[in-house]
Amino acid sequence: MRCKLPVLLFLLLAESLTAQKTVDRVRDSLLFKTYTYLDDKVYEHKNDSLKASPYLYAYLKKAKKEKNYQEIVNAYQNMLHHSPMNLRLKYADSMVIAAVKSKSNELIGSANLSKGIVYYSQKNYVKAYDYYIKANESISKTENDYLICKTKYHIAQIKYYLGFYDEAISLFNDCLAYFKKNQARPYLNSLHSLSVCYNKAGDYSRCSQTNALGIEECDRLKIPEMELFFKHSEGINQFFLNNYHTSIQMLQEVLPHLDSMTEFANVSIANFYIGKSYWKLQLPAKAVPYFKKVEKAFIEKGYIRPDLKEVFELMIKYYKKENNLESQLYYIDQLLKADSVLTDSNTYLVGKIHKQYDTKQILLEKEKIQRQLVKEKYYDLILISVVVVLFSAVIYGTYSHFETKKRNKVKFDLLLEKNEKSMIQKQSPDKFEITDISQETVQQIIRHLEKFERDKKFLHKEATLAALTVRFNTNSKYLSKVIYHRSGKRFADYINDLKIDYLVEILRNSSAHRNYSITSLAEEAGFTSTPRFTNAFHSKTGISFSYFLKELKKENS
Repeated sequence: MRCKLPVLLFLLLAESLTAQKTVDRVRDSLLFKTYTYLDDKVYEHKNDSLKASPYLYAYLKKAKKEKNYQEIVNAYQNMLHHSPMNLRLKYADSMVIAAVKSKSNELIGSANLSKGIVYYSQKNYVKAYDYYIKANESISKTENDYLICKTKYHIAQIKYYLGFYDEAISLFNDCLAYFKKNQARPYLNSLHSLSVCYNKAGDYSRCSQTNALGIEECDRLKIPEMELFFKHSEGINQFFLNNYHTSIQMLQEVLPHLDSMTEFANVSIANFYIGKSYWKLQLPAKAVPYFKKVEKAFIEKGYIRPDLKEVFELMIKYYKKENNLESQLYYIDQLLKADSVLTDSNTYLVGKIHKQYDTKQILLEKEKIQRQLVKEKYYDLILISVVVVLFSAVIYGTYSHFETKKRNKVKFDLLLEKNEKSMIQKQSPDKFEITDISQETVQQIIRHLEKFERDKKFLHKEATLAALTVRFNTNSKYLSKVIYHRSGKRFADYINDLKIDYLVEILRNSSAHRNYSITSLAEEAGFTSTPRFTNAFHSKTGISFSYFLKELKKENS
């Protein structure tokens, strides 16, 4: 037995080495095949990455051996499409590196566009836009109409996401004109995106017309699977036309097909509008199972949009009516998580969408429910704790009252003095250099910023980094750096300080404004909520807005 074991191990090792050599020989033999042959084989096994793998690696190896940069880019693009989501950025990076070595504007633009598309699929819209702009810079120097329209299409998707629906509609219409003659699938994709834009812009009639045209074109072009997306769009549109039964029927019809295509985003959106339709029909018990499916997509896939976040608000209402405190608390936590995810990915829409629960109110509601739950079990303990806290607060408040009052008065006087000087003295544009940005680009951004400040565009709620990046036709990294070097502030502080300075000046000179409510003043300055305004004011000045207003009224009485 002792003699047989080493022999067995030797045989297994020999067999393994022989198998590896066979695989290597197969791969090497593929190097003599044409790129067309290898590409056809990759396409043949598009649904089986394991079978496609030898052809993918042979394609790349052959291209590298020949130093054929165009085919290297094609090889990495094929690998990107056959790889899991977590590896796609790696292959996109390799595409860009190879394209830059080729010095071909067409290849460089195409590679940057692919990288932007990967970022878009990861819901990183600011990064996606940056790479779309880079792609456009290169592609605009070529005569490749397909790439020009493809770039335009993806920029339109970002503008749609940011809420610039009119601009997105214009770009999608440009894409339609080209793709209708040359590319059937991109043509239908553009038509579908156009219908979605019309819905978001509130033009429900045009949305329905576009969906009807889309279904006809799917039949004419023999691409029946695209019909689902137009029916999905129309089902949502019917909700906004208050045709709730029709909306439910249309969306339930397409749901199983979308589910089988692993279209989890569209499935989640369909579930949301089916649930909302039942809610509008006063059937909340029927709505809840669909809302829970939207929640499941958020938990398992991380998928959420500003409109889908309403699911958690409605679930809080539902369980509040049911007197279920535990479930209320759970969905408040889910709402906070969703709000955090949306804020991290893009603050523009979070501020734009009407919120029945802003973060401050949600936290207050959460604390209220937590106190109520604990109170039911430990009433005496809570009562004692509250008394101790209140007693401590009274002692501390009495001790610090006069000191705080004195400090606040000094800060108030400094604020008025500082604001007056800043309004009198207009400084010339700052001269500074940023090593990794050309001086021409820096000065162009400064001119945009000066006009932005002069026209008081900072009062608009949509004055966000993402929105200004689009408006200034630059990228977020450059804009942030120039703002920091020019003002010494992060973007959010820069915008908030402009708003605060504007309000202070208005209040100093207008007695009428001193009688406005804090909410009205916050709205006039372009803040998305009163708590955000008061927090920003305190952060800049060190005093509360109510104290400032009270002292200002006192001085002018």
